Amino acid sequence: MVDQDQQWMRRALDLAQRGDVRPGANPIGCVIVRDGAALAEGYNEVDLRHDPTAHAEIVAIRRAGEKLQCPELRGATLYSTLQPCGMCTMASIWAKVGRIVYGAGRDDVHAMYFEDRHLDTLDFIRDAYRDDIAIKGGVLAASCARLYAPPDADIPEGEQVNR
Repeated sequence: MVDQDQQWMRRALDLAQRGDVRPGANPIGCVIVRDGAALAEGYNEVDLRHDPTAHAEIVAIRRAGEKLQCPELRGATLYSTLQPCGMCTMASIWAKVGRIVYGAGRDDVHAMYFEDRHLDTLDFIRDAYRDDIAIKGGVLAASCARLYAPPDADIPEGEQVNR
């Protein structure tokens, strides 16, 4: 499974890089895979769509649901270049995704990418009313982290995203 995780994370990285150069998009990529095939994919389109919910994971979940004509993604793995935020983690739980795999985590990038409070979205998975969801972080973490500001970057508060 390690080789598959890296293969699909590379695809998510490609999507993130596409999002990085598209006006109104951002460098977070996501691929949803089931039975060895991509169901859907996307990158962050928040500014492009003027929609605060258009994170890469939400875009991909919506596309997968449309493709399957079903709101449940049982047996699917969601690959994201960055640890999913609270909204995306909860959407994955509600969509019944079986597994979440991410690249860069909270300690790999600047704190501005995550919720202000000391809330770790991994707790959502641990506390979910489901025991059939797994999470794995750190797949190609260094490559993913290069898409974002490093943890020690001195970014003026007014220029920080999510603040």
